[in-house]
Amino acid sequence: MNLNDMTIGHIAKLIQMALITGTDIVDHIRMMSLEVDPNDSSKLTLNEEYREMHDQSISVMVKNALERKDEQANSEVSSQDA
Repeated sequence: MNLNDMTIGHIAKLIQMALITGTDIVDHIRMMSLEVDPNDSSKLTLNEEYREMHDQSISVMVKNALERKDEQANSEVSSQDA
């Protein structure tokens, strides 16, 4: 069995996330959930439930990062005004 393109792309994203967050890539890969691709039984694809959960957690992480960035920018402006 081989990995389909979506799964390979997801592994690339996991590597990026591990580098950005300083976490162990092995932990991220262990959480990955795969199943046989319904379009090609010789390939593995991401489980849809896992993919949705992972995408949602990334969205939350990005939202939190942007909020922190805005808070820091506002704090810097307030400090300069004082």
